[in-house]
Amino acid sequence: MTEQFYPHLSERILEHILPNGLVVRVIPKAGFARKYAFFAANYGSIDTSFHFRGQHVRTPDGVAHYLEHKMFDLPRGNVMQQFAARGASPNAFTSYAITAYYFDCTDQFEDNLKLLLEFVSTPYFTAESVEKERGIIAQEIRMYEDAPSSQVYEQLFAAMYQHHPVRAPIAGTVESIAQITAQTLYTCHEAFYHPGNMCLCVTGDVDAQTVFAIAEQMLGQQSSPVPERDYGPAEDLNCNALRVKRQMEVAMPTFMLGFKCQPPANGPDVLRQELMGDLAAELLMGEASPLYARLYEQGLIDPSFGVGYESMRGVGLLVASGDSNDPEAVTAAILDECGRLTSSGADEALFRRLKRSMLGRRLRDLDSFESVCFRQCSFLFDGAEYFTFPEVCEAISMEDTLDFLKTTVVEAHSGLSTIYPLED
Repeated sequence: MTEQFYPHLSERILEHILPNGLVVRVIPKAGFARKYAFFAANYGSIDTSFHFRGQHVRTPDGVAHYLEHKMFDLPRGNVMQQFAARGASPNAFTSYAITAYYFDCTDQFEDNLKLLLEFVSTPYFTAESVEKERGIIAQEIRMYEDAPSSQVYEQLFAAMYQHHPVRAPIAGTVESIAQITAQTLYTCHEAFYHPGNMCLCVTGDVDAQTVFAIAEQMLGQQSSPVPERDYGPAEDLNCNALRVKRQMEVAMPTFMLGFKCQPPANGPDVLRQELMGDLAAELLMGEASPLYARLYEQGLIDPSFGVGYESMRGVGLLVASGDSNDPEAVTAAILDECGRLTSSGADEALFRRLKRSMLGRRLRDLDSFESVCFRQCSFLFDGAEYFTFPEVCEAISMEDTLDFLKTTVVEAHSGLSTIYPLED
């Protein structure tokens, strides 16, 4: 076991890497009644093409999400009732980059942890159960297709990227999931759900050695090869399409604007670019920026307007979204303001305030067990250590941030996705 202390955060990580390659991290929280376990696979919706055991595999879109749905079945029945009988609240999610299973409880933590590790590592799929789930997931997909907030997001990625699998919705389409079989799920479970491609993170008032022992007992010692992922040809920073729009039942136009940037390679730069991207977005168009005040006064944006940075392997972009009667005017104003900032400079005092504000938000976020475990696992998969964020943030200068804006907020690198009301 190794121990790492982060004095800026007063946080400790106790880590043990099992012989099978699983990274187990415990973040102690003395005196808390609640305990939380998060078991994540380095496998998301974008991992549809890969080389494994000497073969190239291409799966239909939506397999990672489909697999998440089916993992709660064991030969003896569905595990949800077993968690409930032990006072635990389990759940799961699939993102573009990871799939995670988790629970929280106050009692019987060790038994619940064993159940979590058992069902995630035990694939059990029958043709009948896979077919039954297809209808459930198809309903979920249609729900997303009817949701403007989902469609404006998915349209943006389809507009901005030509090859990368982020173009496809996380859940896939009704047509793509029709191709998924029990064998598809078994293949992807074998490729991605082995301990060397996963991370277990636990936080609460727990004994770390007990957690490590349970993980080794339940998952064994055998390692497995990691698949080689294929995300297609490298993407140009220019967008596949600059504008994409459709009509839906909305009261006023809702939009999402993105600016492509060069995604960082795995390692510490993943964390640095996320922090710098968030700072850049806030400096240019966040709530404390002069641009935000002007757009708000002109009635071009409202409190729904938000900004930030998003990334995953092969993808990086600044985003702004919200409701507006004139998304094109908002886009033009952002481009103009970026030109002014990068040529004339920004207010140093504002930049320092934005840094403090960002650090404050992330420090408050440490109170969330869910957020802490998610960030631990996702940054670990990308080769970065999340708890170094105070030092990494401090080292980012305003010049770095303005250079990032200058190379990112470029019209040719932008995509604008808009949902208009039906009558428009």
